[in-house]
Amino acid sequence: MSRAYDTYLEEHRSNVHKAFEWMCEHIPDIFKDEETRQACEHQCTYSHDQSKYDAEEYAAYDAYFYGGNKSYAVTQEFNRAWLHHIHCNPHHWQYWILTNDDPNLGEFVLDIPLNYIIEMVCDWWSFSWASGHLDEIFDWYEEHSGYIKLSDDTKETVEHILDLIKQNLEKHSG
Repeated sequence: MSRAYDTYLEEHRSNVHKAFEWMCEHIPDIFKDEETRQACEHQCTYSHDQSKYDAEEYAAYDAYFYGGNKSYAVTQEFNRAWLHHIHCNPHHWQYWILTNDDPNLGEFVLDIPLNYIIEMVCDWWSFSWASGHLDEIFDWYEEHSGYIKLSDDTKETVEHILDLIKQNLEKHSG
């Protein structure tokens, strides 16, 4: 266990919460209803990335990012931890990819429920909060959007939320 990784986790979860609080204040209509807002609040305040404290993830993440050694064994353990993480956390787009056993059926990209879309955007945006440059998320998304697999409806919702964030940041900075 490293203090550096514990500090990172605490700061990351705090920044996810800050992103959520900003959305509540500046774009409250994205939540559609009180039930969605409450679900997002719980996810972004209490349960976000809790699995990173689990035995299946903690040591592998700590060793990979803070151990100073990215050997084959450390990388393999991290890859297993990452797979565990995305399978346990529906705020990751990878969680919503269904790869069928039947090759004729292929792969399906499922719609992500709104509460997880909002948590996903807060998760992405948390890194902008960490750097103090809240507009970094837009370049990040542009660089990654061709790779990220989202259903058409989910992509439309994500981009709508990002547009609302951008509009409000511009409105409040100018």
